[in-house]
Amino acid sequence: MFPFSFEWVWDMSHLVFMGGLGFAMNVVGIGLTYCLIKAIYDTYKGKGKHSH
Repeated sequence: MFPFSFEWVWDMSHLVFMGGLGFAMNVVGIGLTYCLIKAIYDTYKGKGKHSH
């Protein structure tokens, strides 16, 4: 059952589940975005350079 299906009923259990799912997806997305931006920043700053 998907939210765009006409049988979907927005009762309390669906609101809590979809709210929790949305919160978890936002946390994961923000974390991945932070790591990606930090990796790009560190790469261009040369912090990951190893000299032998």
